[in-house]
Amino acid sequence: MASSKNISALKLRHIRLRKRISGTAERPRLSVHFSGSHIYAQVIDDDRGVTIAGVCTTEKGFSDGGRVSANVETAVRVGKEVASRAVAHNVTKVVFDRGGFLYHGKVKALADAAREAGLNF
Repeated sequence: MASSKNISALKLRHIRLRKRISGTAERPRLSVHFSGSHIYAQVIDDDRGVTIAGVCTTEKGFSDGGRVSANVETAVRVGKEVASRAVAHNVTKVVFDRGGFLYHGKVKALADAAREAGLNF
C-alpha cells in the first residue's frame, strides 16, 4: 500500500472498507461511486469477478434532454434502477459498499431507494 501522504482521505476510507467487504454469489456487493457530475452503481460478484447489474447517469435514460447532475434526486433514480436490474437477475441480498463516501446525502438516498425497490442490506 502506498504511503498515506499520497492518498486522499476518500481513497484511504475505501481501502479500509474493502478489507472487510467482499461480494459473493449469495450476497454480491452493491458498489457506488460519485464523480463531480455522475453517479455509478454496480452489483458485483467478487468471487467470480463479474458485474451482475450496473447503472450510471451517462446512460441515455438519465439525461431527459437536459444536463445530469449528481444530486440526491438522481441518486434515488439510480438506486431504484440498479435494484430493479439486480432483482431481474434474482439478486435480493447485497452487501453495501459506499466506496469510501460518508453515509450521508446522496449515498443514503441511493441506499434507501435500493432498499425500497427490493434489495436487502
